[in-house]
Amino acid sequence: MTRTTACGHAFRGLGMLVLLTFLWPVTLAIAQATPEPAQVILHLLDYVAVDYPQCIQDGTVLDQSEYDEQVEFSQQVRTLLNQLPAHSARSSLLSQTEQLVVLIQDKRPGPEVSALAHQLRWHIIRAYNVEVAPKRPPDLGMAAVLYQAQCAACHGLQGQGDGPAGTHLDPAPSNFHDRQRMDQRSIYSLYSTVTLGVQGTTMASFRTLSEDERWALAFYVSTLADDVADRAGGAELWQSGVDTTRFADLASIATATASEMHAMQGDDGVRVLAYLRSQPQVVMSSSELPLARSTRLLRESLAAYQRGQTQAAQALAVSAYLDGFELVEASLDVVDRRFRMVVEAEMLRYRTMIKNQEPTAAVEVQGNRVQGLLAEATTLLTGARLPAGAVFFSAFVILLREGLEAALVLAAILALLIKAERRDALLYVRAGWVAALALGGCTWLVASYVITMSGLTREVTEGVTALVSAAVLLYVGFWMHSKAYADQWRTFLQGQLHDALSARTMWVLALVSFLAVYREAFETVLFYQALWTQAAPAYAPVLGGLLAAAVALAVLGWLILRGSVRLPLGLFFGATSILLVLLAVIFAGKGIAALQEAGTLQVDPVPFPGISALGVYPNLIGLLLQAVLILISAGVFVYTHYTAKGT
Repeated sequence: MTRTTACGHAFRGLGMLVLLTFLWPVTLAIAQATPEPAQVILHLLDYVAVDYPQCIQDGTVLDQSEYDEQVEFSQQVRTLLNQLPAHSARSSLLSQTEQLVVLIQDKRPGPEVSALAHQLRWHIIRAYNVEVAPKRPPDLGMAAVLYQAQCAACHGLQGQGDGPAGTHLDPAPSNFHDRQRMDQRSIYSLYSTVTLGVQGTTMASFRTLSEDERWALAFYVSTLADDVADRAGGAELWQSGVDTTRFADLASIATATASEMHAMQGDDGVRVLAYLRSQPQVVMSSSELPLARSTRLLRESLAAYQRGQTQAAQALAVSAYLDGFELVEASLDVVDRRFRMVVEAEMLRYRTMIKNQEPTAAVEVQGNRVQGLLAEATTLLTGARLPAGAVFFSAFVILLREGLEAALVLAAILALLIKAERRDALLYVRAGWVAALALGGCTWLVASYVITMSGLTREVTEGVTALVSAAVLLYVGFWMHSKAYADQWRTFLQGQLHDALSARTMWVLALVSFLAVYREAFETVLFYQALWTQAAPAYAPVLGGLLAAAVALAVLGWLILRGSVRLPLGLFFGATSILLVLLAVIFAGKGIAALQEAGTLQVDPVPFPGISALGVYPNLIGLLLQAVLILISAGVFVYTHYTAKGT
C-alpha cells in the first residue's frame, strides 16, 4: 500500500514537472512579451532622455517643474524595476538606475543623463525580451485617417500642435515638426506614448485602439516632419544597398532615432531612416537569410562590447549562433562538415571571451575572424547554390538525425505493449506522438506570428525537455530491467504484466512518446524553414528528402518493432531496458549542450573526443552527468541481477 502511494505521488510529481516543462516556453514568451511594467519603465526613460537636457544647463535648473518631473520619473523607474520578474540582470539594472537617480539629483549635464537613460533602456529590452516593433508592416494610409479622427483636434491637421482643442492646454500638445525633439525619439517611444499616455498632461492612453492601429499611428507621426526630398534620397540610397544590413527588420526601424543615424552616417543615414519610416514594408519584402542574420547580430554584439555593454554583447552573440548559423549547419555538413565544426568552435570561443570579459582588442580580433568565416560559409551556400542532390541529402539528414532517437523509443514502447497483449493501449502512445507533432507545429506558429520566441528560448526549451526525457527514460528503463529475469517475467506471463500496465503506466508511456517527439519537433521545422529559403525556387529536392527520411524512419521503426516482438520476453526486457538507459544518457548530454549553447550553463572544455550523435561533447558538466548516469544505471542493473539470483 505504501509503495503504491509513493508511486502515485511520483507519477503526479512527474506529471506536474512535465506539464510545467511544456507550458514553460509559452508562458515564458508571454511573460516576456512586453510586460506592462517594463513598457512603462521604457516610456519613462525615453522622456528622461529627451526632456532632461532641456531643463538643465551648466548645472542650473531652467524649468523647476520639468526638473522635478525628471526626478520623479527616475524614482518611478527604480520602483517599477523591483516589480519585474526575477532575472539575473536585475541587480545590474537596479545599479544603473541608482546611478541615473544620482546624476539627475546632482544636475549633471544633459548628454550624460541621456546616454545612461538610453543605455538602461536597451539593457531592459534585451533582458526582458520586450517587443519593440509591430508584427507586420503598418498601414500608413489607415493611420492618416485615424490621425485626423483621434489626434488632429489637439495636435493639428499637420501635427504642428495647433489643433483647436489644444489652444488652452498646459502643457501644449506636442509639435511633431519640432526637429530637435523628434530627432531624439524613436517610433517605439511614440508607440509607448500612444499606448500609455503622458502623466501630468492631457495626453491620454489610447489602449482602446488595436495594437496594429497604435503602431500605425506611431509610424505615421514619425513621418510628419520629414521632407519629401529626404525620403526620395533615402529611397535611392536604400536601393543602392546602403544600410540594408542595419535595417533588416521592423524592430531596427522602430528603435532607431534620427540623431543616432546622423551621428553614425550623417545626412545619408537620416534620409534612409526617413524613407523606411514611410515605407516600412520594404524590409519585409524578403526574408533575412540565416547567415546574414548571424553576421548582423555578430556585428552588433561586437559594437555592444566595444561600448562596454557586456551582457548585451553576450546575448547578441548567443543569438548570432542560435538564430542564424545553427539553422544552416545541416546544409554546411553536406558541403564541408569540417569547416562547419571550425565555425561552430570559433563562435563558441567568441562567446566565451565575452563572458570572461577579455580585453576589447582580443575580442575584436576574434569577432572579425568569425565574421570572415561566416562570409566563407555564405559563399559556400549562396555563392554557388547547392545542387539538387545536396539539397535532397540535407533534407534527408535533418529528419533522419532528429527523428532516429524518437523512432527507437516509440518502437520499444510499442513492442512492450504488444508483448503484454495490451494492444488497446497503443492508442495512448499514438496520442502522445500525435500531440507532440501538433504542439510542435503550434509552437512554431505562435513563435512566428503571435509572439517572438528567440533562439535562446528555443534552445533552453529543448535542453529542459531533453533532461526531463532522460529522467523519464531512466525510470522506464529501470522498471523494465527489473522484469528481465526468468523467475520474474514468468510470473508476468501468468497475468501480472497485463495487470501491471495500469492506466497510470499507460499515461507514463504516452508521456515518453510525447517527450521523444516534441523534443525536436519545433527545431526540426526551423531547420526545414531555413533550407526551404536557401533552396528557393527549387523546392522539389527539399520535399523529396523529407519524404524519403520519413519513409526510412518508418521502415527502421518497423524492423526494430518486428525484431523486438520476436525476442523471448526476458531477453526483450533486458535489451530494451539497456537501450532506454543509453538513450537517457544521450538525451542528458544533448540537454546539457543545449543549455550551454543558450549560455544558461557554463562551458568548461576538456580534451575529449566529441560524438554529437551520441550526445557526447567535450565539456566537463555534460561528461560528468553522463558518467554519473552510467554509474547509477550499472549499479541498479547489478543490484537487480544479484537480488533476482538471491530470490
